[in-house]
Amino acid sequence: MSRNTIRQFLQTMPDGDGRLKIFDINLRQAFYCKEVIEVSMRLCNVMKINDEELKVVADMFGCNGSDCREVCRKLLDDFSLQVLILTCGADGSKVFARDCVSELGTPRVTVADTVGAGDSFTAAFTASYLRGMTVAEAHNRAVQVSAYVCTQNGAMQQLPQELIGI
Repeated sequence: MSRNTIRQFLQTMPDGDGRLKIFDINLRQAFYCKEVIEVSMRLCNVMKINDEELKVVADMFGCNGSDCREVCRKLLDDFSLQVLILTCGADGSKVFARDCVSELGTPRVTVADTVGAGDSFTAAFTASYLRGMTVAEAHNRAVQVSAYVCTQNGAMQQLPQELIGI
């Protein structure tokens, strides 16, 4: 029921500049299948995936054994994505767009809790990108916000002013 509602909502949303349909894949246990993932990727224009999820998706779509950059580029092209965000935990992150790739390391911080790190990354990137930042600038902001969230206990933290203001 919820899957059909989400699909219907996304299908009725208009496409175009400044309209982002974000798919944060979040594979959990066995509660996914190739068909659901494929339909979701066709309905979105921005996809956020982590390195572990990328391996699963690469296997599903016949890209196993390929370099993560190749897999991301293939997904970007095959599904007409504007942006593909790949997070790799302590190993950094990459943001792929049609005309650029931004790669950043993960800041070394004292981790209190990683709950909310991925969602804060996606939210900070999206808000920054929609405000007109370049992919690289939005990526940098997302990395900073996510790193800060990891230094705090719990997922809902008040961000310091320097991470809010543009």
